[in-house]
Amino acid sequence: MTQSALKKVVVIGGGTGNFVVLSGMKKYPVDLTAIVSMADDGGSTGVLRDELGVLPPGDVRQCLVALSNSSRLMRSLMNYRFETGGLGGHSFGNLLLSALEKVTGSFEKAVEETGKILYIQGKVIPVTTHQTRLKMVLNNLQILEGEKEIYLSQEIDQGYKELYLEPFPKVNPRVVEEIHNADLLVIGPGGLYTSLIPNLLVDGVREAICQSGAKKAFIVNLMNRKGQTTLFKTSSYLQEIVRFLGKDLFDYILINSQNPPKELIDVYAKEGDLVENDLKGDRVVFADILGELPLESKGDLMKRSFIRHDAKKLAQELMKIVDHL
Repeated sequence: MTQSALKKVVVIGGGTGNFVVLSGMKKYPVDLTAIVSMADDGGSTGVLRDELGVLPPGDVRQCLVALSNSSRLMRSLMNYRFETGGLGGHSFGNLLLSALEKVTGSFEKAVEETGKILYIQGKVIPVTTHQTRLKMVLNNLQILEGEKEIYLSQEIDQGYKELYLEPFPKVNPRVVEEIHNADLLVIGPGGLYTSLIPNLLVDGVREAICQSGAKKAFIVNLMNRKGQTTLFKTSSYLQEIVRFLGKDLFDYILINSQNPPKELIDVYAKEGDLVENDLKGDRVVFADILGELPLESKGDLMKRSFIRHDAKKLAQELMKIVDHL
């Protein structure tokens, strides 16, 4: 199959959600592009932004590793996090991207060069090349400054007045081109207010999605985040995304059909509850896309036994859509 014959799949998001989708999809003959949020300001990424004035490398690094066809050693190196000393908390990949941005004078060039080093299958494109911060105004008029504060907040479910980027950034022109040329656009899974919606807040992204002739799929999260999406159902996620898109454009909504064991849900109770499905219709794809469940006995269940999507199963469902395009 020639490159021109490949279906173009564009994944919009950030963080671990993008990582899961890309890890599964790279095994198939598709032309794959990841569009990545630039709102991250926590941990190593936040320190590098503040101290070096660079664009946030963390989510981009995860996407590059997901698409990488290099050795396991190289992938481990990119994700290696220093534990002590002045570099404590920093991942090697974040430092590499930031150093390359300084050397080349361009974050996009840094991403491109890192992609070559890692032999990535596809493209990773920052949604904007402008510095910006995510902010949220709660109903009680408290202002949450930055993605990290929003991620840690437990008051968002009491209502918010506004979610916005400051300064208001322009879309990366390459993003518009990729969206216009896509056969399938995939949004989600991921942090609703910290990974998904921030992409839609960038000037030009919403318009590009609305004008794109691509089929559009939304992958609904498995778990709610306590204090943010408490007791959200699948329709609640859809409504929030549609609120920022301006209209409901989705041709497919992928929802997990398998329930994790109750004891595992109980372990997660402090962090959030399971998303209950209340959507029906032809566009709802109800499938087992849950990651492999832990084999430990009940007494050994720990929080590291993540309830998450399975990259392979998710890719299989997305490829069923691609094959019908």
